[in-house]
Amino acid sequence: MKILVTGGLGYIGSHVTVLLLEQNIEVLCVDNLDNSRLEVLDGINKITSKSPLFKNLDIKDKVELESLFKEHDDIQAIIHFAAHKSLTESLEKPLNYYNNNIVGLLNILNFSVEKDIPFIYSSSCTVYGDVKVSPINEENATNDPKSPYGNTKLIGEQILKDCFNASDKFKTIILRYFNPIGAHPSGYIGEYPLGTPQNLIPYLTQTVIGKHPFLRVFGSDYETEDGTCIRDYIHVMDLAKAHIESINYLISFKNKKMCEILNVGTGKGYSVLEVIKIFEKVTGEKVPFKVVGPREGDVPIAFADVKKIYTKMGWKTKFTLEDGLKSAWNWEKHLVKKF
Repeated sequence: MKILVTGGLGYIGSHVTVLLLEQNIEVLCVDNLDNSRLEVLDGINKITSKSPLFKNLDIKDKVELESLFKEHDDIQAIIHFAAHKSLTESLEKPLNYYNNNIVGLLNILNFSVEKDIPFIYSSSCTVYGDVKVSPINEENATNDPKSPYGNTKLIGEQILKDCFNASDKFKTIILRYFNPIGAHPSGYIGEYPLGTPQNLIPYLTQTVIGKHPFLRVFGSDYETEDGTCIRDYIHVMDLAKAHIESINYLISFKNKKMCEILNVGTGKGYSVLEVIKIFEKVTGEKVPFKVVGPREGDVPIAFADVKKIYTKMGWKTKFTLEDGLKSAWNWEKHLVKKF
């Protein structure tokens, strides 16, 4: 089997690539290195003693993409990660996000639909917007994302639904991620953002290691027990495994067409202050932080109802929040030693 992974050197894509290679699946990895690093290939090789086929390619380039599919005419599934993903940056550069996330998706989908290649789409819980009740299930309304990033994901979902409705053979699974954290247990790959991190955990670990003077906690008067936002933090290895289960489910599905939307989370929410306390407990490190004003686009509470994905494919999490925080810290220390 050969699987195309777009954005395969990114945070989640690299962990999925590792699991695919460990199952002796051939991986064709494309990435334009816009928010990833070529050295991630070394980490993948150290873990698996294998390497994916790699192509430095921007999927917005139709000509290059067409050449890729001509060269690799035996692709049996596509896992699509390639997208800009910062909520905050999307508020500042909305046109950049619509151009990158939507055009890239349309280009890759043209080949998926034409060649009947099953398609797994990396979506986000941001499509739910400010949902007033948690846990959030897949039937909750998705009509008011709070950022251009979230809107690009929602538009992408609608495009996939339209492809499903128009086709007799199109198969797709849309995975709505909650908040991925942590790193591979080996410490060879992990979350490695370019520039200042936009997500809590890498900003936290970089602060503790000394790269930032303090962690900014955005908002303290939300309607939560301690006033800080509550999120569902899922270990990246559990999230990666959900993609493997999705591939198996797609391939084993006997009907000609399919479109499934599935939450991927733990089913439990933790506040920012709770995460800080747990990190300090499991690592023995002190987290310097300051409470600042709320961040535009943030919603107070979001955690997942994950019954559907368990019912459909038996997937459930194995790692705890403590596991995720420990592995994120080990990864941060690995980066310091490396550089």
